[in-house]
Amino acid sequence: MLTIKKILFPTDYSRCADQAFGVAVQFALRFKAELHLLHAHVPHESDPQPLSQIRQGKGEELLSESMKDVIAQTQASGLSIVGSVVRDIAVGPVILDYVKENDIDLVVMGTHGRRGLGHLFLGSVAEEVVRFSTCPVLTIKEKKEPRAATSWKKILVPVDFSKYSEQTVRYAKELATTFGAELQILHIVEELLHPAFYTTGRSSIFEFMPEIEASSIKETNRILKEAGGPDVKFELHLQEGRASRDIVRFAERHDSDLIVIATHGLTGIEHLLLGSVTEKVVRFSSVPVLTVKAFGKSLIGSPDLKELEEIGSGSARASRN
Repeated sequence: MLTIKKILFPTDYSRCADQAFGVAVQFALRFKAELHLLHAHVPHESDPQPLSQIRQGKGEELLSESMKDVIAQTQASGLSIVGSVVRDIAVGPVILDYVKENDIDLVVMGTHGRRGLGHLFLGSVAEEVVRFSTCPVLTIKEKKEPRAATSWKKILVPVDFSKYSEQTVRYAKELATTFGAELQILHIVEELLHPAFYTTGRSSIFEFMPEIEASSIKETNRILKEAGGPDVKFELHLQEGRASRDIVRFAERHDSDLIVIATHGLTGIEHLLLGSVTEKVVRFSSVPVLTVKAFGKSLIGSPDLKELEEIGSGSARASRN
């Protein structure tokens, strides 16, 4: 099972952050976790106060009126809340330092989803946290009609059948059990056909390599078994395309409530220019995204022998759409 003792909720008191706060509270209630509210204050150059932490104490002191409404609506008045305000020259490092210094298990934060050339070079606070955080991060984009975590019914899990996929599936299975949801396991075949093949009347890699479907079903069953964890319902979907683009499209077209995806922790110039599939999904998805770390803190224990015998329920028939 998932063990979440401390949840960090960074806020800038925007509408986007307020929506994410509702999910943070729901997670804290489900896992009986302590909720940490963090506001990073970036002063103007003319501000005479030193760059240091200026307030820490009861989280209730940092609650906005909208946050208090969420507490009341979710009957979370007994929730343990810790609040901190930190002054620094940048928001991202404040969040990342807080995660390490306070042994945070999960970060829940809103993302405004900036786009364009400026975004490419500068990134966003959410993407910086996703890239460097040592614990899982749940990012939530602002929506006109946000859906409460308690109503999540479909959890999308993109897999590439690597060792990272096993960990991702385990997280998704645990969350599916917690929220009463089903899994949508999605495998995207990245190899595209050369235009010369179109003259044969075939336009899909599945037509040239029909064994892909059988091998994908086999690998899905293997991952479900080796990941361990609870028995959950799932559907397997196969697509040909580009992962970063088609994961987002699938989530929108199939009413996914949450995407659970791994980040491999790439760094360097190549990462800066190209980004990773995970960060592109975080950037463009209108669906909440939980990024599971390929390094750092894990919220799940090693599966025991009994868990390894569980495969998971549901048809292994693949759907290509």
